[in-house]
Amino acid sequence: MKLKEKEKAYLLLEDGFMLEGTSIGKKGTKGGEICFNTGMTGYQEIYTDPSYYGQIIVNTNSHIGNYGALDEETESKTPKIFGLVVNEYAEVYSRKTATESLQEFLEKNDVVGIADVDTRMLVRHIRSKGAMNAIISSEINGDELKKELEKVPSMEGLELSSIVATKEPYYVGDESAPIKVAVLDLGIKTSILKNLSSRDAYCKVFPAKTKFEEMKAWNPDGYFISNGPGDPAVMQYAVDTVSEILKEDLPLFGICLGHQILARACGIGTYKMHHGHRGLNHPIKNQTTGLSEITSQNHGFVVSAEDIDKSDKVEITHIHLNDNTVAGLSVKGKNAFSVQYHPESSPGPHDSRYLFDQFIELIKSSK
Repeated sequence: MKLKEKEKAYLLLEDGFMLEGTSIGKKGTKGGEICFNTGMTGYQEIYTDPSYYGQIIVNTNSHIGNYGALDEETESKTPKIFGLVVNEYAEVYSRKTATESLQEFLEKNDVVGIADVDTRMLVRHIRSKGAMNAIISSEINGDELKKELEKVPSMEGLELSSIVATKEPYYVGDESAPIKVAVLDLGIKTSILKNLSSRDAYCKVFPAKTKFEEMKAWNPDGYFISNGPGDPAVMQYAVDTVSEILKEDLPLFGICLGHQILARACGIGTYKMHHGHRGLNHPIKNQTTGLSEITSQNHGFVVSAEDIDKSDKVEITHIHLNDNTVAGLSVKGKNAFSVQYHPESSPGPHDSRYLFDQFIELIKSSK
């Protein structure tokens, strides 16, 4: 599909940095926290990842849209990003299996975007200044745009999981499977559930604010705490639920936001990063095996290493080799562990899928 016409769009950051480009996606105005993803592929999986809710994504790969869109490559029913920034935007796609162009996909899902901007310069700016709010518009400019940007809330202190999570419990997998896993949905990706069900686990997915008693009543063999958006420091409801799960001492596995919630349930703090980790090429070292793995990541908050050093409850199992931040932990004396990254690897390398096997084996050995 060819874009109907090239219309101007504007990107304004809260520090006053501004770029002019071409409008893509839906014509409109939208603000959010701007951040960048270094992945070379998998743009559709990125846009539909619920962890990106409330954020404007800058793709560092220079060509976006060249392989179209496909329903099977979504991580949730609709895109969760609030805006999109790209360098060169493909108006046509070459993949024969694609069901529509990226333009059609964005337009029908009301995603506002901007193309034909220097994303390398923009990423350098964000790396220097840090993640901040921004706004994209193909409708307004000047003082009117600044006023709209001032209305965008800071990501720090925002509770977003209950917005993107399921509102009613649902099931995934074979009901006759030998293992039952209760999943706390804080913004879960479809591929995570596929990784669990493909390992003979029958999953019941619960809304974010579900009480522990309701999850326990299903009589699961293990618990999974999902990824999701927002600040873990304002999610006491999830911390309380995970604290109760820990008392049960059944196997527990947390990913990304679930990792941060597990840490907070053990008295470990979290904090907002300067510009976060988002991409498919982040190097992680497994402290137990000594092996390294290349991982898919998407987070703007991280667990405090200083708090872990002072704690006798948890230990670090994985570290991020770029900045030595905490990438994984286990709870001493409990069948509970977590990682900061995305072992479901959608998109991304498959180095870390062993963690799902580890979780299933932990359940089998504890039964």
